[in-house]
Amino acid sequence: MKKNFVVLKTYWNINEKGGSFMFSYLQKIGKALMVPVAVLPAAAILMGIGYWIDPVGWGANSQLAAFLIKAGAAIIDNMPILFAVGVAFGLSKDKNGAAALAGLVAFEVVTTLLSVGAVAQMTGVPADQVSPAFGKINNQFIGILCGVVAGELYNKFHTLELPKFLAFFSGKRFVPIITSVVMLVVSFILLYIWPIIYAGLVGFGISIAKLGPVGAGVYGFFNRLLIPVGLHHALNSVFWFNVAGINDIGRFWGDPAAAYAGLPEAVEGAYHVGMYQAGFFPIMMFGLLGACLAFIKTAKPANKEKIKSIMLAAGFASFFTGVTEPIEFAFMFVAPGLYLLHAVLTGISVFLAASLNWMAGFGFSAGLVDFVLSLRNPNANSPIMLIVLGIVFFVIYYVVFTFVINKFNVKTPGREDEELVEVVAEGGVNAHTAVAVALLPLLGGKENLVTIDNCTTRLRLEVADSSKVNDAEIKKIAAGIIKKGNAVQVIIGPHVEFVATELKKLV
Repeated sequence: MKKNFVVLKTYWNINEKGGSFMFSYLQKIGKALMVPVAVLPAAAILMGIGYWIDPVGWGANSQLAAFLIKAGAAIIDNMPILFAVGVAFGLSKDKNGAAALAGLVAFEVVTTLLSVGAVAQMTGVPADQVSPAFGKINNQFIGILCGVVAGELYNKFHTLELPKFLAFFSGKRFVPIITSVVMLVVSFILLYIWPIIYAGLVGFGISIAKLGPVGAGVYGFFNRLLIPVGLHHALNSVFWFNVAGINDIGRFWGDPAAAYAGLPEAVEGAYHVGMYQAGFFPIMMFGLLGACLAFIKTAKPANKEKIKSIMLAAGFASFFTGVTEPIEFAFMFVAPGLYLLHAVLTGISVFLAASLNWMAGFGFSAGLVDFVLSLRNPNANSPIMLIVLGIVFFVIYYVVFTFVINKFNVKTPGREDEELVEVVAEGGVNAHTAVAVALLPLLGGKENLVTIDNCTTRLRLEVADSSKVNDAEIKKIAAGIIKKGNAVQVIIGPHVEFVATELKKLV
């Protein structure tokens, strides 16, 4: 057991240069995603209320329900765009709107060029024969990819000076232009590799369907694991819909007499209607609520109220509607190891529900709305036991997440800003300049500073050589310093933005 703890600690506390770069980068992406993620719970709740009002017609029988569903869907259905804009803006050095615009441009170029109609035109293949992968090109992975590319291009070219006759297009105006050109290349690459990735996942899904409850557990694991890159839809199409003849959602809500009609020969005897849905209810309605409580419990005192408001809203959205992204995107990048644990627990839940034949189904997602609707479905079996299982997983998530977070000091939401120490005295720009001037040589000089950024209380720096950073002397000026390879964080306090601005001027 001790050996396993050492392995986990090595994973979460990365000390190698390559690992530290990834840690720093994932932290930046996670931070950038928090703005759009904060909007998702409200959108999910609106949709859930709409589905509750009109559970049959989903807005067809109620104008109020239609209004609420469409209002929520305006956000939920456009998550990839929000991520493209948010990541590009968050990765930009000076948080300029031009970076966000570049992120939007990047996303529009890729999704337009790789739409089914455009692919059909470019390849000369009839639209109905185009790979179904391109019908799923509008996903979170593409959004994050576009945001990363646009953000990095902004950082590289936003100060570029073109010849005088092209001067109008210099600097920030050049960024969307170069972004559109680069995304042409990215789109060309995706044109060939995206269908391969998609087809591989579909083939993988068909192979694990033969394994019965074990396969259901494996599916549950990969369903969560693939969410950060938006590729879970490929697996879902195998199990939930009729891509491979399983069509679990259709069979659950269809005629009970035909629930097992026309099953693929490969899964006969290994399949039970609802087995690819039921196990998600304990996780979405209960397990992730335990995770939310753990995040609130382990948050630093200064951040507790903020995290409580975010997690209560996100937890309610997950319980009521089954929309889990507000919770998952809040920690999947800042704590990837913990997200892996979440995927494992989801797989276990789906396996147990399938093994015990505790069945319920959903039309939208595994929240309270769909759970109540499925109670009267003839294909449901002992659905109340899923609540019992859910309570068990609530406890497991809370206990395990709390233990892991504290044991390995995992930087979950609310734990990044450990100290809110006001180091810079009230005194205007001169005081901030003085701190920046004092820090610069201690950080190895301007030649050693690769990037300068900040969060609420910390300077977030990337240095060329961390050995040139004088930790002892910096601690005399700042509240603390954290180093992970070439990623350096200097704890300044709530005035850190002004210090960062002055430091950038010196460099």
